[in-house]
Order: sequence, then structure tokens, then C-alpha cells
Amino acid sequence: MGKDVIVACDFSSKEEVLTFLDKFTGRKPFVKIGMELFYGAGPEIVREIKKRGHKIFLDLKLCDIPNTVKKSMAVLSNLDVDMTNLHASGTIAMMEAALEGLTRPDGTRPILIAVTQLTSTSEERMKKDLLIDAPIDQVVMHYANNAKIAGLDGVVCSPLEAEKVHARCGKDFITVTPGVRFKDGDIGDQVRVMTPEEAKKIGSDYIVVGRPITAAEDPVAAYERCVREFID
Repeated sequence: MGKDVIVACDFSSKEEVLTFLDKFTGRKPFVKIGMELFYGAGPEIVREIKKRGHKIFLDLKLCDIPNTVKKSMAVLSNLDVDMTNLHASGTIAMMEAALEGLTRPDGTRPILIAVTQLTSTSEERMKKDLLIDAPIDQVVMHYANNAKIAGLDGVVCSPLEAEKVHARCGKDFITVTPGVRFKDGDIGDQVRVMTPEEAKKIGSDYIVVGRPITAAEDPVAAYERCVREFID
């Protein structure tokens, strides 16, 4: 499995995202479509971006009763995305149901990963707001192991946790890591962050990079810098 840089296209309209992607006349980046864009532009934006030759990570973070998630994943599977996700906190039963719904009649399916703890969540916030008293590393590892038991392909986690996830769940268990910033960049509202080069060293399989690319003066140059630091 190769490493890749996923560009978080956190735009609110079809026009904005397509104008942004028009800048990439060479290498077509793997893109993340999140809630803002999906809810603003609808499923058709997924088809349009896919038609342009981009791989797609559909980041909707499903979390509901198992049957609802199963049926929702069946719908998302028909959009031909390459990767999608859910919250590991929804239990092993929910993750198993999601996998079942995502799998097409011919046995194929997108990569399915689980969110452990959001990169904006510190241990202090987790304890105070969520009443989870275990250390955040222990919680992340427990959720990651639950995802592996459920048959998922990997997890979304902080790059600070990727190495530990691989140690616990195996090197083939995918780690998708947001919270990546350039060394000379602003960390924004992220708490647990790392540079692309550091993420490469500790074994992240995919990094998700948003504003350091989308808000850059030259997004294509920023993307190519990310690729150089993380892959090349």
C-alpha cells in the first residue's frame, strides 16, 4: 500500500471546489469531501470530482444505530468513493454493520476507516466534556483495536498516534492522519499536530492536509511540497 497526501476540500459550494481543483493541471490529488461540501453541493459533487480523475475520501463520520449506518453505507457505496469513515465510538456492532452495508454484491467496497478521537480533542477536553477518564492514548488504542476486530481497514488518528496504532493493530492497518501542518505554518484549531516529514517518519499511511494547501498563495506548490516531504 502506497502513501498519499489527501487534500481536504473544505469548501461550501460546487463552484469553489471546482475552481480550486482547476488549478491542478498535472498530478490529480486525492481529495477529501467533508460534511460542509457534501451537505452544500450534494452527492453530485462526488460524481463530478470522481469524473475529473480524483480519488475521493468521503468524510461524513457516520455514527448511529447499526441498521441506519448499514443502510447509509449502502447508499454511499454506490457513489464509487475510494474511502469513507465512521466514528469508532458507535461500537463494534455498528462498525460491523457499516462494513456489511458498504460491501457491494460483487464483494468490492471502498476503504472503511474509523475515527478514534478528533485531532481537536485534548486529553483535558476528553475528560471534562466526554467524561472519559482513561488517558487519550489508551482510548485511541482501544478504539483502534475495536475497529480491527470489526474488520475495518484502519483508523483516522493523530499523526502522534500512528506508530502506536501500527504496533497494536499491525503494519497493514491503515492510519489516516489529519492535524498535519508545515513547520513554518499556523496550527489553527488543531491540538495534536505534526509536519509531513515527521508523519512520514512515524509511519502515517495517508496525511490529510487542508488549509496549508487550500489557503496557500500557490495551492499547487503547497501540495507538491507536501508530496515531497511525505512521499518522495
